[in-house]
Amino acid sequence: MKLLGFSTGALAYSDFRKAIDMLKNTSVNAIELSALRRHELEPLVSAIPELNLTQFKYISVHAPGKYTADDEHNVVSLLDSFAKHDWPIVLHPDAIHDYKLWSHFGSLLLIENMDIRKAFGRYCYELDKIFELLPNARFCFDIAHIRQVDSSMEEAKVILNKYGSIISQVHISDVDNNCRHNSITKSAIMDYNKVSSLIPSDAAIIIETIMDSVDIFSELKSAELSLAGTPR
Repeated sequence: MKLLGFSTGALAYSDFRKAIDMLKNTSVNAIELSALRRHELEPLVSAIPELNLTQFKYISVHAPGKYTADDEHNVVSLLDSFAKHDWPIVLHPDAIHDYKLWSHFGSLLLIENMDIRKAFGRYCYELDKIFELLPNARFCFDIAHIRQVDSSMEEAKVILNKYGSIISQVHISDVDNNCRHNSITKSAIMDYNKVSSLIPSDAAIIIETIMDSVDIFSELKSAELSLAGTPR
């Protein structure tokens, strides 16, 4: 069965308990617990023992996207709580101050490619530099980010041909000019299918669409249609 689910931050802003509850009556079997904002990390760590996550075959955690260099050691130490459960940790490369602090996560660390707002981590040659410093890390491929960076999807093909074999997770949504994660459009579905055959079939698909007024089941269907190409 394909691993398919949602980011808690997309379902319910800063309310992971509500997000988990929203998925109870669905067939969703994957979840990304979001601590994208620094203040969300400690409450998530504290809540882990009491959360019922038995529904999910795949669980990952999104690390904070911004913190100070002085705070980086604390962030890594808190994330160790998730690594003890063998939960992958998704990390924005532009958030890294000291690569050595992150290396001990090994293959549990998933580097995510970035959107147009960022000065680093968008293109294949930039990812090369990151994976040289973190050679045991794996990849969280954000298909909406790369479509925003290069709408032809040619850069997506370059990245997937080089790093497709180490993809553990895929982020999917549609991203507008303001970098908001919106519902997956028909045109996005068509573009995503241009490269979907290059994405490993065992990668977990995590929907990042902001679900303010979007139906969960329709977005699940759109995600499935987006990746309907023959898996490798």
